[in-house]
Amino acid sequence: MIPSQALLRRTLQILARLKRAYPKADCELDHANPLQLLMATILSAQCTDIRVNQVTPALFARCRTASDFATIPQSELEKIIRSTGFFRTKARSIRACAAHLITLHQGEVPRTMKALHGLPGVGRKTANVVLGNAFNLAEGVVVDTHVGRLARRMGLTRQQDPVKVETALIRLVPRRDWTLLSHLLIWHGRRRCSARKPDCASCEIRNLCPRIGVPQPIAQPFKTNIRPRRRR
Repeated sequence: MIPSQALLRRTLQILARLKRAYPKADCELDHANPLQLLMATILSAQCTDIRVNQVTPALFARCRTASDFATIPQSELEKIIRSTGFFRTKARSIRACAAHLITLHQGEVPRTMKALHGLPGVGRKTANVVLGNAFNLAEGVVVDTHVGRLARRMGLTRQQDPVKVETALIRLVPRRDWTLLSHLLIWHGRRRCSARKPDCASCEIRNLCPRIGVPQPIAQPFKTNIRPRRRR
């Protein structure tokens, strides 16, 4: 479906204001190279970036290459990443992903969506994170919980499926801003537009946002301590 001109204009206005509000918006997963970002993103599934950043210093000190990640014992890896949740599954994914990097890509992180998406534990979201932030390649829009929630709240899409949300956003925003758009929406979702109590009064885009799904304040009836007289 082709978006209307009004929606395109409003989206670009939202983008411009968020750029001014968050000039330093970027990936909040600490990393020094593509391999570290790939592993940190796998760990970030159903976990906060803050928690992942608490775990990765020890992990990256222990594992510096794809071979290190592939050969670290499962039990040792589980112990390091335990606090990120689903640690057994994540440990298996990390080790399998690293093994595939060695077998198929000489231990290097590939630079294409197809190759990344073919790695164990790597979905489209993770691939977009790595491509956009490690290689500056805009192949799509990262759609996490914040991005999907804000896109619907702002009336940019009604879709629930992350891939369909991504498709809708790609049609609204220039390709050069695809990676940045995700950062801006994530930063805004964490700092201003929370799920339950968004700070709409101070919001930088309050007159551009229809606030879909945000409960409207209910006027409370005036209360008084004066009791009515009883009729005799």
